[in-house]
Amino acid sequence: MLIMMLMASCAQNGDKGKHQPPVADIQEKELAIHGDTRIDNYYWMRDRENPEVISYLNAENEYLNAVMHHTETLQEELFSEMKGRIKQDDESAPYFRNGYFYYVRYEEGGEYPIYCRKAGSLDAEEEVMLDVNELAKPHPYYRVGSWDVSLDNRWLAFSVDTVGRRQYTLMIKDLATGNIQQTGIKYAGGDVVWAADNQTIFFTSIEPETLRYYRINRFNVHNDAHPHVVFEEMDDTYYFIGVSRTKDNRYLMINSNATLSNEVLLLRADNPEGSFQVFQPRRRDLRYRVWPYNGKFYVLTNHEARNFRLMETTDQNTGTDAWNEVVPHRPEVLLENVELFDDFLVLQERERGLRQMQIINKITGESHYLPFGEEAYTAHISINPEMSTPILRYNYTSLTTPNSTYDYNMETGELTLVKQQEVLGDFDQDNYETKRYYVKARDGVEVPLTIVYRKGITKDGSNPLLLYGYGSYGASTDPWFNINALSLLDRGFIYAIAHVRGGQEMGRQWYEDGKLLNKWNTFNDFIDCADFLADERYTSPDRLFARGGSAGGLLMGVIVNERPELFKGVISGVPFVDVVTTMLDETIPLTTSEYDEWGNPIEKIYYDYMLSYSPYDNIRNQTYPNILVTSGLYDSQVQYWEPTKWVAKLRVHHTGDQKILLYTNMEAGHSGASGRFQRLRELAMEYAFLLDLTD
Repeated sequence: MLIMMLMASCAQNGDKGKHQPPVADIQEKELAIHGDTRIDNYYWMRDRENPEVISYLNAENEYLNAVMHHTETLQEELFSEMKGRIKQDDESAPYFRNGYFYYVRYEEGGEYPIYCRKAGSLDAEEEVMLDVNELAKPHPYYRVGSWDVSLDNRWLAFSVDTVGRRQYTLMIKDLATGNIQQTGIKYAGGDVVWAADNQTIFFTSIEPETLRYYRINRFNVHNDAHPHVVFEEMDDTYYFIGVSRTKDNRYLMINSNATLSNEVLLLRADNPEGSFQVFQPRRRDLRYRVWPYNGKFYVLTNHEARNFRLMETTDQNTGTDAWNEVVPHRPEVLLENVELFDDFLVLQERERGLRQMQIINKITGESHYLPFGEEAYTAHISINPEMSTPILRYNYTSLTTPNSTYDYNMETGELTLVKQQEVLGDFDQDNYETKRYYVKARDGVEVPLTIVYRKGITKDGSNPLLLYGYGSYGASTDPWFNINALSLLDRGFIYAIAHVRGGQEMGRQWYEDGKLLNKWNTFNDFIDCADFLADERYTSPDRLFARGGSAGGLLMGVIVNERPELFKGVISGVPFVDVVTTMLDETIPLTTSEYDEWGNPIEKIYYDYMLSYSPYDNIRNQTYPNILVTSGLYDSQVQYWEPTKWVAKLRVHHTGDQKILLYTNMEAGHSGASGRFQRLRELAMEYAFLLDLTD
């Protein structure tokens, strides 16, 4: 038997000494390259079909339940508390598209959304397009990927994942009769869009083994027996291709993406059997996005502009040599997004880590910015399907302001709050305070740090503090309202976000300074922010906690190796911790597409650099902080065996009595449970882990 179970019968008093973790069998495997040999004792865990692997994962879950048994009352209290803040019979702000108002609502006790619409007026009779609660009943996991309504408003195409591995099946619903047609199409990538003939859908499919998005398919739902491949991405470093319909409904658009470059192809939506045409051929380090408008195209691009600029060109010549500048490059401002209207142009920008929105009147040329009054916040362009309106819809939130949807009249300046997230109970945002710092890192660079706490705290080092970080793929971590974090704040916690390099908060250079051979900046920035919070007496190492997931889980893995004494406890969600071994295996999903992010370890320079930080490879004999690791058996992005191996190896080298726990959701993937209340159960466990350590 590969696993020796050492768990004694569990006393009910939570005494950790009564519980022993499962011990995984050691099977040495040599991994050799570049004259270097690594020994992996737990490589055997990679086989999901091996019953011994499943037994081990179940044993880890049992051990976690035993160690956390004494917190069950607290977990239930946290779950009820977080659930009690949610307005269960809530609905989203409706938006108008092609004759209908669309919105999503939830019912009391319902785990899943209900997608609805009303014809012409909000006073019209409601039409339920999808009641996901009903669809999900036979499944432990259920998620609708995307959906699209045909332009004649008759047909609904949607994609469904019932495993959590982001492998979707496609379905068609006749909105007139309510009948749902099973297309038999599996291994779809999630997105689906109608052509203008109201009969043909286009969708992405994924390669079953690597899960790479690699084909765009055409399927006439009335006439075709099988889909037709219209585009296949042959370059395996291009990891994601998607298909969509442009805002003016004139074009279908394929966007094929690598980390540093992309390529857009277009087809008239009224000619679904035509051939897609390349807008601008792919080129190393060239990224661009395209919006058609009145016989020309707007192009948001990094062409000779690190932080992007806005260009335009005619539909007769769409190559870079014909692009003309509309909004120039600004070294201090990252141009993130654009929204087009007949008379207005909206720019979503980022400066000093904070988003701004610039409104440009295309008729007069005048421009102005929307005022955002808080010290730290986030705002973004919302759903704006109509071109002819002067109304911009955008979302605004902060660590103290619930998610808010606004309509802004760009002609008159009138601002209307359409909807604000309702927080039930005694919540009052005036009871909380947020601050923004720019922490000087060890190399002199200023790193943004945002914190929130309940007013009245004392800076004496006694406050428990949870520091969050990510710092990869150019994904910016913005300060948004987290309704569940109130359960920590109201118990005296401070919550902080370290906006470390590897994200894009401070512009494109911020991302480039936190990847490849600069990746150590991400880890050092986080540690320096943690030291700052302790030095400023917001907290102290025996009250300091850290949390990150996926690539942020990698961050957690590095900091516990480098500075274990700095943290009381760490939560590492679905962590990417076996960096070298994963990046050497092209059969693992997403590996080939990640070379521009982490490097290709076939090249020794990248192998050596990855090896310098890979958490699994750098475990050593030392006292680690308390660690809770979460995972999903069907994770398509970080395979379950990475966190599993990491925990097994950590326990061998850990010299203290701190807890090292692993929880694997045996019915879900990278994002955890699919139901809105099911997710709260998992979060309650994580919060109980933290609160238990503050006693």
